Amino acid sequence: MFKKIARRLMLVLMFVTLTACAGRNEDSKSIDTGKDSKNSESSESNSSNDSSDGKTTIVFWHSMGGNLNDAIDHLVAEYNESQDKYFVKAEFQGEYDDALTKLRSSASGKDVGADIVQVFELGTRYMIDSGLIKPMQDFVDEENYDTSQLEDNLLAYYTVDGKLNSMPFNSSTPLLYYNKDMFEEANVEAPKSLEEMKLVGQKLKESGVTDMPISFSVYGWWIDQFMNKQGLDLFDNENGRKANPTKSVFEENGGVTNILKAWKDLADEGIAPNVGKQGGTAEFNSGTSAMTFASTASLTQILSEVGDRFEVGTAYFPSVKDSDKNGVSIGGASLYAINSGDEEKMAGTWDFIKFLVSVESQTYWNANTGYFPVNKGVLETQEFKDLIKESPQFETAINQLHDSKPEDQGALATVYQESRQIMEKYIEEVLNGNISPEDASKKMAEEIDAALESYNKVNK
Repeated sequence: MFKKIARRLMLVLMFVTLTACAGRNEDSKSIDTGKDSKNSESSESNSSNDSSDGKTTIVFWHSMGGNLNDAIDHLVAEYNESQDKYFVKAEFQGEYDDALTKLRSSASGKDVGADIVQVFELGTRYMIDSGLIKPMQDFVDEENYDTSQLEDNLLAYYTVDGKLNSMPFNSSTPLLYYNKDMFEEANVEAPKSLEEMKLVGQKLKESGVTDMPISFSVYGWWIDQFMNKQGLDLFDNENGRKANPTKSVFEENGGVTNILKAWKDLADEGIAPNVGKQGGTAEFNSGTSAMTFASTASLTQILSEVGDRFEVGTAYFPSVKDSDKNGVSIGGASLYAINSGDEEKMAGTWDFIKFLVSVESQTYWNANTGYFPVNKGVLETQEFKDLIKESPQFETAINQLHDSKPEDQGALATVYQESRQIMEKYIEEVLNGNISPEDASKKMAEEIDAALESYNKVNK
């Protein structure tokens, strides 16, 4: 027991060090800011959590700030009023990294202090291996719950070895956003690859409509998606889906070098100047750039900030080369049931999760947050049809999700947050001309492999 606790403590210390700079996640920043919220304005607990009145209390940890917290509060209050057996108490845990750090300090499910936890996709491999959870598949099998009503590609991300480990909840994919007015004036169409983006960008500049064809942030999520588009893995062990990776493989398959070369070429041509980690949507919303990359969950905020100054178009996230034909992977977070040993609390957790993914709850969640509806039935509701009519740009996100395959779902690794930070560091070095794409890929691989080795030594 002491050895297990010591390992946990060593892991927490390592994790705190690697996340001190904060691992950004496109879906933990939100609709409030245009890049998905920083979660700094949320109250610590749900306003309806005044008294459980003798009901079994279910503690729900989440990382939804701002208007996302309001949507969580609404659903929790609705659930608590809908039945008289359980009382859900929602507690905001800060950003995704903060929540996962707290979970990593727990030696067992009994020590967590919560019954249901929201964890971002980068924490998937850790949660699967942690021993803290009761997999969703157990609940599904016990009840013979019909998962066919849920989106296949969302389930696929959290399914490993045929077992659904968590329930997708707030899921999104990246999109290419573009200024339709500029595109019409320049007589160009949305590029389907970075190769096409170079040609489109040149025409946009030559037409005089903009000096900045695209602004996209220095963000590791784009690397993940470009790798998926190429059909190439980041890690061994079937991209971390068979077991936690022992090493990276992108240096061997050349995928990251391909991405960095194309990215640097766009920067050198003045088509995609370096706007750093915080840039991207701000330049687009102001009308400075003609294109940007952002989460599907950013659509509502982008439309709000742009207003009637120009028409916003949406297109699929581009591939690296025209010949790349694979799809995108999801981002966002899912819900895990903590194995506390308390059967009544775990039963309540499952009951609440089923409520959250119901057609009614997902219709509300989608309309008020912009995240994908997990339940397919939402697409047939009049509310959703009205939403698409009002904001047809969102249909692009649904089509892109459906045009991707379960096999397109991305990598898993226990050191994924650190890997993202390493990637972002070297992307900036490449864009600033301090290192070649080839050498940057090698450095990324070396540092990520060292992180994997350290983690796997501690957790043998």
